[in-house]
Formats: sequence, structure tokens, C-alpha cells
Amino acid sequence: MPSYHRPASLDDALNVLAETGAQVAAGCTDLFPATEARALPGQILDITGIADLRAIERNEDGMRIGAGVRWRDMLRGDLPRALDMLVEAAREVGSTQIQAAGTLVGNICNASPAADGMPCLLALDAEVEIASLDGSRHMPLSDFVTGPRRIALRPGELVTGFWLPAAALAGRSRFRKLGARRYLVISIAMVAVRIVEKAGKVSRAALSVGACGPVATRLAAQEAALVGCPVGQMARAVRNDLILPALAPLDDIRADAAYRGTAAAELVRQALADLEHAG
Repeated sequence: MPSYHRPASLDDALNVLAETGAQVAAGCTDLFPATEARALPGQILDITGIADLRAIERNEDGMRIGAGVRWRDMLRGDLPRALDMLVEAAREVGSTQIQAAGTLVGNICNASPAADGMPCLLALDAEVEIASLDGSRHMPLSDFVTGPRRIALRPGELVTGFWLPAAALAGRSRFRKLGARRYLVISIAMVAVRIVEKAGKVSRAALSVGACGPVATRLAAQEAALVGCPVGQMARAVRNDLILPALAPLDDIRADAAYRGTAAAELVRQALADLEHAG
């Protein structure tokens, strides 16, 4: 049996996965650095030949982002303003070569605490679309990533995309990231914010933080505090005591825990201030 498989259909991919338990590969921008060899070992299932997984599709119920969609596709897509944060994150994911090869789904399935796509998708109430020979299922992204390098995927299952409900496509959004330099850097902290306004006030808010705990997290208390706030006063409504308890930052070579938490709260303020001025 060959060790490298590049099927042209999802059905064929699922059959290969069921028969071989192959490692799924798309952009390989995370997979190759984790391999201490000149070639990927074992059985490899390359999903880049499945055209149906390269699409971004929208209907009245929401939007689907296929597992083959690359960061560069996000930059070139005609997307609603609620997804501005994903576009902004795409501009800061590695080099242009990484953006051209790496996929949004791969970024999440790698389950790094500093995955740039994770806080954005959390703020969009994303669901993970999963398929196997037994059928398909959806699960909230917040349940899918269970810890560093851990995801809730069963043997024989393949992530085929993300589903964003119609309600999450409303409003405006912003992504902010702090690192030791502007590009090609792992985040010290990052935030994604989305607000929906009505009559000049916040009617809904979705805020999430990455790189400040084992997994990215939503800031439910701060979200609730923003509802009813005048749009021009959102940044002033940010309170550290509503944000820091939701985080679990760690000390590492890039920053200590206290700095990370304070930085995350400041990034939320800055992102909301950006939206105040953007209009």
C-alpha cells in the first residue's frame, strides 16, 4: 500500500483515513517543523486535491469555510466586516509563503495556544464540521480544542471546515496581536473583538483572547458589561477585573504571566478603540 495519498474526493479521503489512520496534511506549515526528518513519516493523507474543501460559501443560514481554504484566500475573499479580524490575522500569520500554503483549519487542528485563528473563530461562534464514513457532525469550536495540541477528533474523522452562523456574521471586528516584533513572531497575547451596534449602542459583543492560557477563551463578563454601552465609550468600559479572572497565562521565554494578562486587557481596549474610530 502506498504511504502517500492525494484523493480528489472527500469520500475517497475518508476511505483512506479509515483504512490507514493516515496523518492528514494540507499546507504542512506546522506538520513539517514538527517532523525531525527530511520527509513526513508513515501514511500521509494530502487533502489539497479535494476541490470542495477549497471553497468559502455563504447562504442565508451562515458561512462555511472549507478545510482547504488558505490564509491567502481569506485576504482575497469578499467577506463581511464581521470577518475583518480574520483578514487582519491572515496578514500577520508568518511570511507570505506561509500565508499562501497554510490553512485556517490546520492552524486550529494544530491546537497551539498561540494559534492566530482561534480567538477570531471563537468570536464568530464557529462550529467545527467533522466527517467520517459513519456520517458528519458539528461541534462548537470551544469544545473541539481541549488543550495544547489536543483536539476532540475521533479515529477515522476528518475536519472538513468551519461553520459560522448567520448571527455571527453581523457587526464589525478587529484583531490585535502583541509580539516581540511585527511579523514572523509567536504571540505574547492576542485578542479578537466583534461588536454589533444598534442606535449608537452595543447590542452584542464577542471578545476572545489567545496565548493567555492552554486554550483561547471568550470574555463573557466583559462582553455582558459592554451591552448597552455607547459605541464611542467602549474602550473606557473595559475593566481588568472582568478580563483577568477568565485567563490562565503562563510564564515562558516570551513573557511572564502577569505581563501577559495586563497586555491582553490593554489589547482589548485598543481593539475597541479602533472600532470606535473606524465607524
